[in-house]
Amino acid sequence: MKISMHLGVTFMMAPLILAGACTNSNPAATAASEMAVKEHKSISILHTNDMHGSYMPFLTTTDNATAQTGDAGRDTLITFDKTATIGGFAYLATAINKVRNEKGADKVLLVDGGDTFSDDQLGNLTKGEAMIRFMNAVKYDLMALGNHDFDYGLQRTRELEQLATFPMRAANITDDNTLQPVFGEPYIIKEKNGVKVAILALGYRNTPKTGNPDNVKGLTFKVGQEVAQTYVPELRKKADVVVVLSHEGTAVDYKMAREVAGIDLIIGAHSHDILEPRKKIGQTYVVQAMSDAAVLGETELVLRNQKLIDVKTHHHWLWNEQVQPDAAMQELIDEQRRPHLEKLQEYVVESKAVIGRQYKSESPFDKLVGNLLIESFHGDIAVMPGVGYGISLKPGPVTSEEIYKLLPHPSKIVTLTMTGKQLKSTLEQAAKNLKPDNKLEAVGGLIQTAGIRYEMDLTKPVGERVSNVQIKSQPVEDTQNYQVVTHNGLLTGLHNFDEIGKGRNINRTAQPLTEFLIQKLKEMKTVDMPANMGEVTIKR
Repeated sequence: MKISMHLGVTFMMAPLILAGACTNSNPAATAASEMAVKEHKSISILHTNDMHGSYMPFLTTTDNATAQTGDAGRDTLITFDKTATIGGFAYLATAINKVRNEKGADKVLLVDGGDTFSDDQLGNLTKGEAMIRFMNAVKYDLMALGNHDFDYGLQRTRELEQLATFPMRAANITDDNTLQPVFGEPYIIKEKNGVKVAILALGYRNTPKTGNPDNVKGLTFKVGQEVAQTYVPELRKKADVVVVLSHEGTAVDYKMAREVAGIDLIIGAHSHDILEPRKKIGQTYVVQAMSDAAVLGETELVLRNQKLIDVKTHHHWLWNEQVQPDAAMQELIDEQRRPHLEKLQEYVVESKAVIGRQYKSESPFDKLVGNLLIESFHGDIAVMPGVGYGISLKPGPVTSEEIYKLLPHPSKIVTLTMTGKQLKSTLEQAAKNLKPDNKLEAVGGLIQTAGIRYEMDLTKPVGERVSNVQIKSQPVEDTQNYQVVTHNGLLTGLHNFDEIGKGRNINRTAQPLTEFLIQKLKEMKTVDMPANMGEVTIKR
Protein backbone atom coordinates (compact mmCIF):
# COMPACT_ATOMS: atom_id res chain seq x y z
CA MET A 1 0.00 0.00 0.00
CA LYS A 2 1.27 3.44 -0.84
CA ILE A 3 0.25 4.78 2.53
CA SER A 4 1.66 4.58 6.04
CA MET A 5 0.24 1.61 7.87
CA HIS A 6 0.80 -1.30 10.27
CA LEU A 7 1.78 1.02 13.07
CA GLY A 8 3.16 -0.84 16.05
CA VAL A 9 1.29 -0.76 19.34
CA THR A 10 3.41 0.68 22.11
CA PHE A 11 3.00 -0.48 25.68
CA MET A 12 3.33 2.76 27.56
CA MET A 13 3.98 1.26 30.99
CA ALA A 14 7.27 -0.45 30.19
CA PRO A 15 9.41 2.30 31.86
CA LEU A 16 7.30 2.12 35.00
CA ILE A 17 7.60 -1.64 35.22
CA LEU A 18 11.35 -1.39 34.73
CA ALA A 19 11.56 1.25 37.45
CA GLY A 20 9.72 -1.03 39.84
CA ALA A 21 12.05 -3.93 39.07
CA CYS A 22 15.10 -1.81 39.89
CA THR A 23 13.85 -0.74 43.32
CA ASN A 24 12.80 -3.99 44.95
CA SER A 25 14.82 -3.03 48.04
CA ASN A 26 12.46 -0.12 48.66
CA PRO A 27 8.95 -1.45 49.48
CA ALA A 28 7.38 2.01 49.39
CA ALA A 29 8.80 2.74 45.96
CA THR A 30 7.71 -0.66 44.72
CA ALA A 31 4.17 -0.12 45.97
CA ALA A 32 4.05 3.31 44.35
CA SER A 33 5.27 1.86 41.09
CA GLU A 34 2.71 -0.93 41.18
CA MET A 35 -0.06 1.57 41.87
CA ALA A 36 1.09 3.67 38.93
CA VAL A 37 0.90 0.62 36.71
CA LYS A 38 -2.60 -0.16 37.97
CA GLU A 39 -3.72 3.38 37.19
CA HIS A 40 -3.03 2.73 33.51
CA LYS A 41 -5.54 0.68 31.56
CA SER A 42 -6.05 -0.05 27.91
CA ILE A 43 -8.85 -1.52 25.85
CA SER A 44 -9.10 -2.19 22.13
CA ILE A 45 -12.06 -1.49 19.87
CA LEU A 46 -12.04 -3.61 16.73
CA HIS A 47 -14.03 -2.06 13.91
CA THR A 48 -15.23 -2.72 10.39
CA ASN A 49 -17.37 -0.57 8.13
CA ASP A 50 -19.05 -0.59 4.73
CA MET A 51 -18.73 -4.33 4.25
CA HIS A 52 -21.52 -4.22 1.63
CA GLY A 53 -22.12 -7.94 1.96
CA SER A 54 -18.48 -8.72 1.12
CA TYR A 55 -17.83 -12.02 2.83
CA MET A 56 -15.60 -13.42 0.06
CA PRO A 57 -12.04 -12.35 -0.87
CA PHE A 58 -11.68 -9.97 -3.80
CA LEU A 59 -8.94 -8.91 -6.20
CA THR A 60 -6.81 -5.79 -5.90
CA THR A 61 -4.51 -4.63 -8.69
CA THR A 62 -1.82 -1.99 -8.92
CA ASP A 63 -3.81 0.20 -11.30
CA ASN A 64 -7.35 -0.25 -10.02
CA ALA A 65 -8.36 -0.57 -6.41
CA THR A 66 -12.12 -0.39 -7.08
CA ALA A 67 -14.53 2.30 -6.01
CA GLN A 68 -14.29 1.36 -2.35
CA THR A 69 -10.57 1.67 -1.91
CA GLY A 70 -8.92 3.89 -4.48
CA ASP A 71 -10.24 6.55 -6.81
CA ALA A 72 -8.59 9.57 -8.36
CA GLY A 73 -11.38 11.74 -7.01
CA ARG A 74 -11.19 10.62 -3.40
CA ASP A 75 -9.83 12.79 -0.63
CA THR A 76 -7.85 9.84 0.74
CA LEU A 77 -6.55 8.02 -2.32
CA ILE A 78 -5.39 4.48 -1.68
CA THR A 79 -3.49 2.49 -4.25
CA PHE A 80 -2.14 -1.03 -3.94
CA ASP A 81 1.39 -2.01 -4.83
CA LYS A 82 0.53 -5.57 -5.81
CA THR A 83 -2.09 -7.71 -7.47
CA ALA A 84 -3.49 -10.06 -4.84
CA THR A 85 -6.62 -11.20 -3.06
CA ILE A 86 -7.71 -9.55 0.14
CA GLY A 87 -10.55 -9.81 2.63
CA GLY A 88 -13.20 -12.41 3.24
CA PHE A 89 -15.02 -13.21 6.46
CA ALA A 90 -12.98 -16.34 7.15
CA TYR A 91 -9.85 -14.17 7.19
CA LEU A 92 -11.57 -11.45 9.18
CA ALA A 93 -12.54 -14.02 11.82
CA THR A 94 -8.91 -15.09 12.14
CA ALA A 95 -7.81 -11.50 12.76
CA ILE A 96 -10.57 -10.89 15.31
CA ASN A 97 -9.75 -14.06 17.23
CA LYS A 98 -6.03 -13.24 17.19
CA VAL A 99 -6.55 -9.85 18.83
CA ARG A 100 -8.93 -11.28 21.41
CA ASN A 101 -6.47 -14.04 22.26
CA GLU A 102 -3.55 -11.62 22.55
CA LYS A 103 -5.30 -8.82 24.44
CA GLY A 104 -7.90 -10.85 26.31
CA ALA A 105 -11.55 -10.90 25.34
CA ASP A 106 -12.37 -8.83 28.45
CA LYS A 107 -10.39 -5.95 26.92
CA VAL A 108 -11.84 -6.00 23.39
CA LEU A 109 -14.99 -4.61 21.76
CA LEU A 110 -16.11 -5.29 18.17
CA VAL A 111 -18.33 -2.86 16.24
CA ASP A 112 -19.42 -2.22 12.65
CA GLY A 113 -20.18 1.14 11.07
CA GLY A 114 -22.99 0.04 8.75
CA ASP A 115 -23.74 -0.63 5.07
CA THR A 116 -23.30 -4.21 6.06
CA PHE A 117 -25.49 -6.95 4.61
CA SER A 118 -26.70 -5.97 1.12
CA ASP A 119 -24.99 -5.28 -2.25
CA ASP A 120 -24.19 -8.93 -2.91
CA GLN A 121 -25.99 -11.83 -4.59
CA LEU A 122 -25.97 -14.07 -1.52
CA GLY A 123 -27.22 -11.07 0.42
CA ASN A 124 -30.09 -10.74 -2.04
CA LEU A 125 -30.89 -14.45 -1.99
CA THR A 126 -31.00 -14.53 1.83
CA LYS A 127 -32.21 -10.93 2.21
CA GLY A 128 -29.24 -10.14 4.43
CA GLU A 129 -29.47 -13.18 6.68
CA ALA A 130 -26.17 -14.76 5.64
CA MET A 131 -24.13 -11.72 6.65
CA ILE A 132 -25.88 -11.45 10.00
CA ARG A 133 -25.06 -15.10 10.73
CA PHE A 134 -21.38 -14.45 9.93
CA MET A 135 -21.39 -11.44 12.28
CA ASN A 136 -23.15 -13.38 15.04
CA ALA A 137 -20.44 -16.04 14.83
CA VAL A 138 -17.68 -13.54 15.67
CA LYS A 139 -19.80 -11.81 18.33
CA TYR A 140 -20.16 -8.19 17.29
CA ASP A 141 -21.18 -5.80 20.07
CA LEU A 142 -22.92 -3.10 18.02
CA MET A 143 -23.68 -2.04 14.45
CA ALA A 144 -24.65 1.43 13.23
CA LEU A 145 -27.37 1.51 10.59
CA GLY A 146 -25.99 2.67 7.24
CA ASN A 147 -28.04 3.87 4.29
CA HIS A 148 -27.79 0.50 2.49
CA ASP A 149 -29.01 -1.37 5.55
CA PHE A 150 -32.55 -0.49 4.47
CA ASP A 151 -32.17 -1.88 0.93
CA TYR A 152 -34.52 -4.79 1.67
CA GLY A 153 -37.11 -2.53 3.28
CA LEU A 154 -37.69 -1.38 6.84
CA GLN A 155 -39.59 -4.51 7.87
CA ARG A 156 -36.72 -6.74 6.75
CA THR A 157 -34.23 -4.58 8.62
CA ARG A 158 -36.36 -5.07 11.74
CA GLU A 159 -36.30 -8.84 11.20
CA LEU A 160 -32.53 -8.86 10.75
CA GLU A 161 -32.11 -6.79 13.90
CA GLN A 162 -34.03 -9.48 15.76
CA LEU A 163 -31.90 -12.21 14.19
CA ALA A 164 -28.70 -10.45 15.18
CA THR A 165 -27.16 -11.15 18.57
CA PHE A 166 -26.00 -7.53 18.66
CA PRO A 167 -28.02 -4.30 18.48
CA MET A 168 -28.37 -2.28 15.26
CA ARG A 169 -28.89 1.34 16.19
CA ALA A 170 -28.90 4.96 15.00
CA ALA A 171 -29.70 7.84 17.34
CA ASN A 172 -30.54 10.17 14.45
CA ILE A 173 -33.04 7.84 12.75
CA THR A 174 -36.40 8.03 14.49
CA ASP A 175 -39.64 6.09 14.13
CA ASP A 176 -42.46 8.41 13.07
CA ASN A 177 -44.92 6.54 15.29
CA THR A 178 -42.93 6.52 18.52
CA LEU A 179 -40.70 9.54 17.79
CA GLN A 180 -37.92 7.50 19.38
CA PRO A 181 -34.69 6.20 17.81
CA VAL A 182 -35.39 3.22 15.60
CA PHE A 183 -35.09 -0.23 17.21
CA GLY A 184 -34.47 1.07 20.72
CA GLU A 185 -31.81 2.73 22.83
CA PRO A 186 -29.36 4.37 20.41
CA TYR A 187 -26.22 3.63 22.39
CA ILE A 188 -24.59 0.93 24.43
CA ILE A 189 -22.44 1.16 27.53
CA LYS A 190 -19.97 -1.68 27.93
CA GLU A 191 -17.42 -2.21 30.66
CA LYS A 192 -14.10 -3.65 29.52
CA ASN A 193 -11.03 -3.96 31.75
CA GLY A 194 -12.73 -1.76 34.32
CA VAL A 195 -13.41 0.99 31.77
CA LYS A 196 -16.96 2.07 30.97
CA VAL A 197 -17.27 2.79 27.25
CA ALA A 198 -20.36 4.49 25.82
CA ILE A 199 -20.86 4.05 22.07
CA LEU A 200 -23.44 6.24 20.32
CA ALA A 201 -24.51 5.05 16.86
CA LEU A 202 -25.38 7.49 14.06
CA GLY A 203 -26.89 6.68 10.66
CA TYR A 204 -26.62 8.56 7.36
CA ARG A 205 -28.65 11.75 7.25
CA ASN A 206 -29.31 11.53 3.46
CA THR A 207 -30.44 7.90 3.36
CA PRO A 208 -33.72 8.60 1.47
CA LYS A 209 -31.63 10.08 -1.37
CA THR A 210 -29.41 7.02 -1.77
CA GLY A 211 -31.99 4.32 -2.50
CA ASN A 212 -35.68 3.62 -2.86
CA PRO A 213 -37.50 6.15 -0.62
CA ASP A 214 -40.28 3.61 -0.05
CA ASN A 215 -37.80 1.46 1.89
CA VAL A 216 -37.56 4.05 4.66
CA LYS A 217 -41.15 5.28 4.86
CA GLY A 218 -42.08 5.88 8.47
CA LEU A 219 -38.60 7.02 9.45
CA THR A 220 -37.13 10.49 9.92
CA PHE A 221 -33.42 11.07 9.31
CA LYS A 222 -31.77 13.85 11.28
CA VAL A 223 -28.31 15.41 11.12
CA GLY A 224 -26.11 13.22 13.28
CA GLN A 225 -24.08 16.06 14.73
CA GLU A 226 -27.17 17.76 16.13
CA VAL A 227 -28.31 14.52 17.76
CA ALA A 228 -24.84 13.85 19.15
CA GLN A 229 -24.89 17.25 20.85
CA THR A 230 -27.98 16.07 22.72
CA TYR A 231 -26.67 12.69 23.84
CA VAL A 232 -22.97 13.29 24.52
CA PRO A 233 -23.40 15.29 27.76
CA GLU A 234 -25.57 12.47 29.12
CA LEU A 235 -23.03 9.83 28.11
CA ARG A 236 -20.16 11.76 29.67
CA LYS A 237 -21.87 11.33 33.03
CA LYS A 238 -22.34 7.59 32.53
CA ALA A 239 -19.02 6.48 31.03
CA ASP A 240 -15.26 6.96 31.16
CA VAL A 241 -14.96 7.08 27.36
CA VAL A 242 -17.48 8.40 24.82
CA VAL A 243 -17.32 6.95 21.31
CA VAL A 244 -19.46 7.85 18.30
CA LEU A 245 -19.95 5.11 15.71
CA SER A 246 -20.80 7.26 12.71
CA HIS A 247 -22.13 6.46 9.25
CA GLU A 248 -21.90 10.12 8.22
CA GLY A 249 -18.60 10.10 6.28
CA THR A 250 -15.15 11.45 7.11
CA ALA A 251 -15.76 15.10 6.18
CA VAL A 252 -18.81 15.24 8.45
CA ASP A 253 -16.98 13.35 11.20
CA TYR A 254 -14.23 15.98 11.14
CA LYS A 255 -16.86 18.71 11.47
CA MET A 256 -18.47 16.88 14.38
CA ALA A 257 -15.08 16.48 16.07
CA ARG A 258 -14.51 20.23 15.82
CA GLU A 259 -17.96 21.31 16.97
CA VAL A 260 -19.26 18.76 19.50
CA ALA A 261 -17.43 18.81 22.81
CA GLY A 262 -17.02 15.66 24.86
CA ILE A 263 -16.45 13.02 22.17
CA ASP A 264 -13.27 11.02 22.72
CA LEU A 265 -13.34 8.93 19.54
CA ILE A 266 -15.30 8.84 16.29
CA ILE A 267 -15.24 5.51 14.46
CA GLY A 268 -16.26 6.42 10.93
CA ALA A 269 -17.99 4.81 7.97
CA HIS A 270 -19.78 5.63 4.70
CA SER A 271 -16.84 7.28 2.91
CA HIS A 272 -14.69 4.12 2.68
CA ASP A 273 -11.57 5.92 3.89
CA ILE A 274 -8.49 4.58 5.60
CA LEU A 275 -7.32 6.87 8.39
CA GLU A 276 -3.90 5.75 9.57
CA PRO A 277 -2.50 7.14 11.70
CA ARG A 278 -5.64 8.32 13.40
CA LYS A 279 -6.66 11.93 12.96
CA LYS A 280 -6.86 14.15 16.03
CA ILE A 281 -9.07 17.23 15.92
CA GLY A 282 -9.11 19.15 19.17
CA GLN A 283 -9.62 16.50 21.85
CA THR A 284 -11.35 14.04 19.52
CA TYR A 285 -9.75 11.21 17.56
CA VAL A 286 -11.21 10.03 14.24
CA VAL A 287 -10.59 6.61 12.67
CA GLN A 288 -11.98 4.53 9.80
CA ALA A 289 -11.05 1.15 8.28
CA MET A 290 -11.75 1.35 4.53
CA SER A 291 -14.43 -1.16 3.47
CA ASP A 292 -15.45 -4.61 2.23
CA ALA A 293 -14.03 -6.64 5.12
CA ALA A 294 -10.58 -6.09 3.62
CA VAL A 295 -9.24 -4.48 6.78
CA LEU A 296 -9.87 -4.95 10.48
CA GLY A 297 -9.36 -1.69 12.31
CA GLU A 298 -7.96 -1.82 15.83
CA THR A 299 -8.09 1.30 17.96
CA GLU A 300 -6.45 1.06 21.37
CA LEU A 301 -7.60 3.43 24.09
CA VAL A 302 -5.08 4.12 26.85
CA LEU A 303 -6.36 5.56 30.13
CA ARG A 304 -4.83 6.80 33.36
CA ASN A 305 -7.07 7.20 36.38
CA GLN A 306 -10.05 6.45 34.11
CA LYS A 307 -9.14 9.38 31.82
CA LEU A 308 -8.20 8.88 28.18
CA ILE A 309 -4.59 9.88 27.57
CA ASP A 310 -3.80 8.31 24.20
CA VAL A 311 -5.31 6.56 21.20
CA LYS A 312 -3.32 4.20 18.99
CA THR A 313 -4.40 2.74 15.67
CA HIS A 314 -3.44 -0.41 13.86
CA HIS A 315 -4.99 -1.83 10.71
CA HIS A 316 -4.90 -5.55 10.08
CA TRP A 317 -4.79 -5.94 6.28
CA LEU A 318 -6.36 -9.26 5.36
CA TRP A 319 -4.06 -10.28 2.52
CA ASN A 320 -5.00 -13.90 1.91
CA GLU A 321 -1.38 -14.87 1.36
CA GLN A 322 -0.51 -13.67 4.87
CA VAL A 323 -3.54 -14.76 6.92
CA GLN A 324 -4.95 -18.24 7.42
CA PRO A 325 -8.75 -18.53 7.08
CA ASP A 326 -10.68 -19.54 10.16
CA ALA A 327 -11.94 -23.09 9.60
CA ALA A 328 -15.19 -22.71 11.55
CA MET A 329 -16.10 -19.52 9.72
CA GLN A 330 -15.26 -21.07 6.36
CA GLU A 331 -17.55 -23.97 7.19
CA LEU A 332 -20.35 -21.52 8.01
CA ILE A 333 -19.76 -19.64 4.74
CA ASP A 334 -19.90 -22.88 2.77
CA GLU A 335 -23.11 -23.82 4.58
CA GLN A 336 -24.76 -20.52 3.65
CA ARG A 337 -23.62 -20.74 0.02
CA ARG A 338 -24.48 -24.38 -0.58
CA PRO A 339 -28.22 -23.97 -1.37
CA HIS A 340 -27.43 -21.20 -3.88
CA LEU A 341 -24.26 -22.44 -5.58
CA GLU A 342 -25.83 -22.97 -8.99
CA LYS A 343 -26.95 -19.35 -9.18
CA LEU A 344 -23.79 -17.92 -7.63
CA GLN A 345 -21.42 -19.80 -9.93
CA GLU A 346 -23.36 -19.34 -13.17
CA TYR A 347 -20.86 -18.55 -15.95
CA VAL A 348 -21.51 -15.26 -17.76
CA VAL A 349 -18.58 -14.08 -19.90
CA GLU A 350 -14.80 -14.08 -20.34
CA SER A 351 -13.14 -10.80 -19.37
CA LYS A 352 -10.04 -9.76 -21.28
CA ALA A 353 -9.05 -7.02 -18.83
CA VAL A 354 -9.48 -5.73 -15.32
CA ILE A 355 -12.74 -3.78 -15.48
CA GLY A 356 -13.34 -1.90 -12.27
CA ARG A 357 -15.79 0.57 -10.84
CA GLN A 358 -14.88 4.06 -9.75
CA TYR A 359 -16.94 6.35 -7.56
CA LYS A 360 -15.82 9.93 -8.05
CA SER A 361 -14.32 9.56 -11.50
CA GLU A 362 -15.21 7.92 -14.81
CA SER A 363 -15.99 4.24 -14.17
CA PRO A 364 -15.03 1.51 -16.69
CA PHE A 365 -17.70 -0.95 -15.57
CA ASP A 366 -20.50 1.61 -15.66
CA LYS A 367 -19.29 2.81 -19.06
CA LEU A 368 -19.61 -0.77 -20.30
CA VAL A 369 -23.18 -0.99 -19.00
CA GLY A 370 -24.04 2.38 -20.50
CA ASN A 371 -22.74 1.42 -23.92
CA LEU A 372 -24.89 -1.71 -23.96
CA LEU A 373 -27.96 0.27 -22.89
CA ILE A 374 -27.47 2.80 -25.70
CA GLU A 375 -27.01 0.05 -28.27
CA SER A 376 -30.02 -2.01 -27.16
CA PHE A 377 -32.49 0.80 -26.46
CA HIS A 378 -31.40 3.24 -29.20
CA GLY A 379 -30.49 6.01 -26.83
CA ASP A 380 -28.31 9.04 -27.38
CA ILE A 381 -26.79 8.68 -23.94
CA ALA A 382 -27.02 6.47 -20.86
CA VAL A 383 -26.71 7.55 -17.24
CA MET A 384 -26.04 5.53 -14.09
CA PRO A 385 -25.65 6.67 -10.49
CA GLY A 386 -22.15 6.88 -9.07
CA VAL A 387 -22.00 4.30 -6.29
CA GLY A 388 -19.27 3.21 -3.91
CA TYR A 389 -19.71 -0.55 -3.80
CA GLY A 390 -18.62 -3.32 -6.14
CA ILE A 391 -15.51 -5.16 -7.26
CA SER A 392 -13.18 -5.25 -10.23
CA LEU A 393 -13.93 -7.88 -12.85
CA LYS A 394 -10.65 -9.72 -13.24
CA PRO A 395 -9.34 -11.28 -16.46
CA GLY A 396 -10.85 -14.70 -16.97
CA PRO A 397 -14.28 -16.22 -16.34
CA VAL A 398 -16.89 -13.90 -14.83
CA THR A 399 -19.76 -15.37 -12.81
CA SER A 400 -23.24 -14.17 -11.96
CA GLU A 401 -22.07 -13.55 -8.40
CA GLU A 402 -19.52 -11.01 -9.61
CA ILE A 403 -22.05 -9.15 -11.77
CA TYR A 404 -24.49 -8.95 -8.85
CA LYS A 405 -21.70 -7.55 -6.71
CA LEU A 406 -21.69 -4.57 -9.09
CA LEU A 407 -25.42 -4.38 -9.86
CA PRO A 408 -27.13 -5.89 -6.80
CA HIS A 409 -30.39 -3.95 -6.79
CA PRO A 410 -33.66 -4.85 -8.56
CA SER A 411 -33.60 -1.75 -10.77
CA LYS A 412 -35.47 -1.82 -14.08
CA ILE A 413 -34.47 -0.13 -17.31
CA VAL A 414 -36.15 3.15 -18.21
CA THR A 415 -36.04 5.30 -21.35
CA LEU A 416 -37.03 8.95 -21.46
CA THR A 417 -36.54 12.25 -23.24
CA MET A 418 -34.54 15.09 -21.69
CA THR A 419 -33.66 18.52 -23.03
CA GLY A 420 -30.10 19.69 -23.36
CA LYS A 421 -30.75 22.14 -20.55
CA GLN A 422 -31.88 19.31 -18.26
CA LEU A 423 -28.79 17.27 -19.12
CA LYS A 424 -26.48 20.19 -18.32
CA SER A 425 -28.32 20.79 -15.05
CA THR A 426 -27.86 17.11 -14.17
CA LEU A 427 -24.12 17.35 -14.81
CA GLU A 428 -23.94 20.50 -12.68
CA GLN A 429 -25.67 18.58 -9.88
CA ALA A 430 -23.03 15.86 -10.26
CA ALA A 431 -20.35 18.51 -9.81
CA LYS A 432 -22.14 19.80 -6.73
CA ASN A 433 -22.28 16.27 -5.31
CA LEU A 434 -18.52 15.98 -5.74
CA LYS A 435 -17.79 19.37 -4.18
CA PRO A 436 -20.77 20.89 -2.37
CA ASP A 437 -20.70 24.23 -0.59
CA ASN A 438 -22.12 22.44 2.45
CA LYS A 439 -20.57 19.06 3.22
CA LEU A 440 -23.86 17.92 4.74
CA GLU A 441 -25.35 18.07 1.23
CA ALA A 442 -22.82 15.67 -0.28
CA VAL A 443 -24.53 12.54 -1.59
CA GLY A 444 -23.41 10.01 -4.17
CA GLY A 445 -20.45 10.11 -6.50
CA LEU A 446 -19.96 11.22 -10.09
CA ILE A 447 -22.96 10.40 -12.27
CA GLN A 448 -21.74 7.74 -14.70
CA THR A 449 -22.44 8.41 -18.37
CA ALA A 450 -21.89 6.97 -21.83
CA GLY A 451 -22.35 8.77 -25.14
CA ILE A 452 -21.81 12.28 -23.77
CA ARG A 453 -18.55 14.21 -23.50
CA TYR A 454 -18.00 17.11 -21.15
CA GLU A 455 -15.50 18.98 -19.02
CA MET A 456 -15.98 19.64 -15.32
CA ASP A 457 -14.00 22.22 -13.34
CA LEU A 458 -14.58 21.84 -9.61
CA THR A 459 -12.54 24.98 -8.86
CA LYS A 460 -15.32 27.14 -10.32
CA PRO A 461 -18.48 28.31 -8.53
CA VAL A 462 -21.48 25.99 -8.21
CA GLY A 463 -23.56 26.13 -11.37
CA GLU A 464 -20.64 27.15 -13.59
CA ARG A 465 -18.55 23.99 -13.52
CA VAL A 466 -19.61 22.09 -16.65
CA SER A 467 -18.62 23.09 -20.19
CA ASN A 468 -18.04 21.74 -23.72
CA VAL A 469 -20.93 19.28 -23.46
CA GLN A 470 -21.21 17.19 -26.63
CA ILE A 471 -23.27 14.28 -27.92
CA LYS A 472 -22.18 12.58 -31.15
CA SER A 473 -19.46 15.24 -31.55
CA GLN A 474 -22.07 18.04 -31.60
CA PRO A 475 -22.61 20.68 -28.91
CA VAL A 476 -25.59 19.95 -26.70
CA GLU A 477 -28.29 22.58 -27.29
CA ASP A 478 -30.55 23.66 -24.43
CA THR A 479 -33.77 23.23 -26.41
CA GLN A 480 -32.81 20.03 -28.23
CA ASN A 481 -34.38 16.74 -27.09
CA TYR A 482 -32.18 13.73 -26.37
CA GLN A 483 -33.04 10.08 -25.74
CA VAL A 484 -31.75 8.87 -22.40
CA VAL A 485 -31.50 5.31 -21.05
CA THR A 486 -31.18 4.75 -17.32
CA HIS A 487 -32.89 2.77 -14.54
CA ASN A 488 -35.90 3.54 -12.40
CA GLY A 489 -33.83 4.43 -9.35
CA LEU A 490 -32.83 7.70 -10.98
CA LEU A 491 -36.47 8.72 -11.42
CA THR A 492 -36.89 9.11 -7.65
CA GLY A 493 -34.42 11.94 -7.08
CA LEU A 494 -31.57 9.58 -6.21
CA HIS A 495 -28.42 11.58 -5.34
CA ASN A 496 -30.41 14.80 -5.90
CA PHE A 497 -30.70 14.22 -9.67
CA ASP A 498 -34.21 15.67 -9.79
CA GLU A 499 -34.11 16.69 -13.47
CA ILE A 500 -34.07 13.07 -14.63
CA GLY A 501 -37.43 12.41 -13.01
CA LYS A 502 -38.79 15.49 -14.80
CA GLY A 503 -38.03 14.04 -18.22
CA ARG A 504 -40.80 13.38 -20.76
CA ASN A 505 -41.98 10.27 -22.57
CA ILE A 506 -40.90 8.08 -19.66
CA ASN A 507 -41.07 4.39 -20.55
CA ARG A 508 -40.66 2.09 -17.57
CA THR A 509 -39.70 -1.28 -18.99
CA ALA A 510 -40.13 -4.56 -17.14
CA GLN A 511 -36.50 -5.49 -17.89
CA PRO A 512 -34.32 -5.81 -14.75
CA LEU A 513 -30.99 -4.12 -15.42
CA THR A 514 -28.84 -6.88 -13.94
CA GLU A 515 -30.58 -9.64 -15.91
CA PHE A 516 -30.28 -7.54 -19.07
CA LEU A 517 -26.55 -7.15 -18.55
CA ILE A 518 -25.98 -10.83 -17.85
CA GLN A 519 -27.84 -11.81 -21.03
CA LYS A 520 -25.92 -9.29 -23.17
CA LEU A 521 -22.58 -10.41 -21.77
CA LYS A 522 -23.43 -14.04 -22.48
CA GLU A 523 -24.15 -13.09 -26.09
CA MET A 524 -20.85 -11.20 -26.35
CA LYS A 525 -18.76 -14.19 -25.18
CA THR A 526 -15.86 -11.87 -24.26
CA VAL A 527 -15.66 -8.37 -22.81
CA ASP A 528 -12.86 -5.79 -22.70
CA MET A 529 -12.20 -2.30 -21.39
CA PRO A 530 -14.66 0.16 -23.00
CA ALA A 531 -13.08 2.00 -25.92
CA ASN A 532 -14.80 5.29 -25.08
CA MET A 533 -13.17 5.86 -21.70
CA GLY A 534 -12.03 9.47 -21.50
CA GLU A 535 -15.34 11.11 -22.35
CA VAL A 536 -15.19 13.00 -19.05
CA THR A 537 -12.47 15.46 -18.01
CA ILE A 538 -12.44 16.72 -14.42
CA LYS A 539 -10.31 19.50 -12.94
CA ARG A 540 -10.26 19.28 -9.16
